[in-house]
Order: sequence, then C-alpha cells, then structure tokens
Amino acid sequence: MTQVVANQISLEYEARGDQQLPTVILMRGLGTQLIDWPEALLEGLVEQGFHVVVFDNRDVGLSETFTQAGLPDLSAIVRGDRGTLAYDLQDMANDVIGLMDALGIQRAHVMGISMGGMIAQLLAATHGARLLSMISMMSSSGRRGLPGATPAAQASLVASPDPAGGKAAAVALTAEGLLICGSPAYPESLEQRLAIAQKRFDRNHNPAGVARQMAAVVATGDRTRMLEQIKIPVLVIHGADDPLIPLAAGEDTAKHIPGCQLNVIEGLGHNIPAGAVPILLDTMVDFYRSIT
Repeated sequence: MTQVVANQISLEYEARGDQQLPTVILMRGLGTQLIDWPEALLEGLVEQGFHVVVFDNRDVGLSETFTQAGLPDLSAIVRGDRGTLAYDLQDMANDVIGLMDALGIQRAHVMGISMGGMIAQLLAATHGARLLSMISMMSSSGRRGLPGATPAAQASLVASPDPAGGKAAAVALTAEGLLICGSPAYPESLEQRLAIAQKRFDRNHNPAGVARQMAAVVATGDRTRMLEQIKIPVLVIHGADDPLIPLAAGEDTAKHIPGCQLNVIEGLGHNIPAGAVPILLDTMVDFYRSIT
C-alpha cells in the first residue's frame, strides 16, 4: 500500500514515471477504484513522457472511509438539508490539491471521468492556478433539465444485490451494470466483466461509501456558473452512446466553459473498454501537446 495524508485524510495512490516530467492526475467516478484504470492507458501516458498519478477517492478502495457518518438521506439533501452529508465534491477536489502538496507536485494536468469529471471541473474553477489543464470525460455540468440516464442505466446505478446471495450476487450485479452502461462499439465479454467485478469486490466493497459519494454529487448540484469562470485549457470528452450520462450533458459542459474543446467518441458508452484506449490516449496526448 502507498498512502499519504492529504487534506487531513488518508489517500491511497499510485505514481508512475519520472516526476520531473509533466504530471497527469486521473480521477475515478462513483464507487470505482484506481485499479479500474486500464493498464494500457497508464503505461501509454508514461511512454508518451508523462508522470501519472492515480488514487482512490475518499470512501472507496483503500483510502479513508467515513463509516462514522452513516448513510445519507438523499431525499433530504435534494431538498437542501445537508444534515446527513459527510462531504461534498469540493471537499473531494481539495483532496486532490492535498495529494499534490503531499507529493510535491506544483502544477498538473487533471482528468476525471463521470463523478471524477465533476471534481475536475471544481478543481479548474477553484484551484486553476495549480492546474496545467483539465479534461472532463463522460460527465455533466449538473444543470437541471438535462436529459437523464436511460431507465436501465438509472436502475443499475441504484440496484442492490440480494443480501442472501453474498459475494456472488454482488459480483454478478456489478457485471450486469457494466454491460448496461458499456460501449456498443467495444463490447466486453461476461468473463471480462465478472473479472472486473471480482477484482473490485476483493479489494474493497463499501456500498455505504458509494452512497456518501452519491450524496456529494447531489449536494454539489449545478456548476454552470463556476464553469464560466474557468480560465485554463479544457477538453470535454464524451461517448456518443453513453446511457448513464448522455452526450447532451457533455455538450452542455463544454458550452459553459470559455474556449473549451469537445471531442465525441463514437460507439463509446460510460466506460473505458480496452478497444477505446488507443483513441482516448491519442486524444489526451494531442490535447496536452497543443498546450505545452
């Protein structure tokens, strides 16, 4: 394990490459862990001359959990009552700055997917001086009125396994969710999806932490005014076939950020399958090269 104290909590992280090179910090989405980043993406960035840092967000993986906070009341949080809220996305953005401080990184490129993209947006808006650039991928501005997830994708997000089924039921449910939210152009086999789900469960299984992260997303809400204040280079990447956070959400994010670029990947859903890694890697590196 490799841990540091960042923003007064313990974060699990992994760093690759020469720290003297430009740093890219990658941020995961709701409930997922640093092990979910494709190895080919991480190694590809290192081969292209970057120092790469990945980490577990608070409340998932091997980073600090907030068990003492209990389960949030999402309906109350929607109404504006933050009494059961353990933290919000700004706290999670501040974790990234704490991680940079702990590792001696003055400035970095940040890239986040889904919830991680929301965290990246807040970083760019509130800590822009510490960033070289920001990429928000398969994410949203949080603006009300945007198209929502498909019914199946929404159901997969909140589904709970049968407690009587134990580990097997939890793994099977995760694998089913990966299918529902996956990429039509880059399908993953049942064996691949089960392997991903098994790996996640064995490293850490913390449904309450995922619920607290979801509460943080809900509490943070609409970020459009903050997006309009961003002054650093920004790229928005979105899958044309994302069933969980539709393309319209990525388009809306890009629209509210001055000078923002938008790159749409055909056939991509709400994941980063192996077949899409070369496209994503090229897109990221081309963006970085254009601003350095």
